[in-house]
Amino acid sequence: MDKTTQSPPIILNVINLTKAFKGLLALNNVNLELFTGEIQGIIGPNGAGKTTLFNCLTGTQSPTSGEIIFNGKQIGGLPTTTTTKLGIARTFQNIKLFGKLTVLDNVRVAQQLRTTFNLAEVFSGVPSFWRKEQSIRDSAFELLDTFDLLDVWDQTASNLPYGAQRRLEMARALATQPQILLLDEPAAGMNETETDVLHQMISRVRERFKVSIILVEHDMRLIMNLCERITVLSYGEVIARGTPADIRGNQTVIEAYLGKN
Repeated sequence: MDKTTQSPPIILNVINLTKAFKGLLALNNVNLELFTGEIQGIIGPNGAGKTTLFNCLTGTQSPTSGEIIFNGKQIGGLPTTTTTKLGIARTFQNIKLFGKLTVLDNVRVAQQLRTTFNLAEVFSGVPSFWRKEQSIRDSAFELLDTFDLLDVWDQTASNLPYGAQRRLEMARALATQPQILLLDEPAAGMNETETDVLHQMISRVRERFKVSIILVEHDMRLIMNLCERITVLSYGEVIARGTPADIRGNQTVIEAYLGKN
């Protein structure tokens, strides 16, 4: 962020977040701020605590101590269903799709978290029900279009190529209408060309859906080219934070993660 201009509002503030497993500190007093509309990267070696941080942010795991403030509200320890409804969505290192459902139905299932129907509407088939149903379907197709999945909307998810499955998982996450999107190694298993396409899609998602994004990734080219700021974790602690240029030249980061060469 340009220090000469006013920073955007903070949408997420992580304060002294600690997570211990039987005395072992997976996260130790982690502090992190995410600005509205920002794409922030999180890097670090395996075991640094990146996925544990995502788990705490989404409610998959409860922090041992510390605070997670989202839109001014403390959400640490709330269940995943609640954090999703509040506006936090994520993807996973290991793709989690409904393999036997179609591409379209995978998105529609995710949309249900944001959909409410009156039982009288459902059973009577009144026009308001069908208008709402059509709006949901149109929104699903818009998401598929965003991720270049329109041509395969009726195929089962398990039959998609790996890269398309990755894109479908992102579409599913956005179907919950999040304000914050957490991407856990979205480029894993992708070649350079696929990663370049992913870069374009993440940028498009930020602009089109007005979401703030935290990106955990080992692909340093993607991180350096896409993120405004980068936070570096090592052994559960933040060891550096700054612009890509700051991180690239940080000797502590070079020794802890990037390698001395």
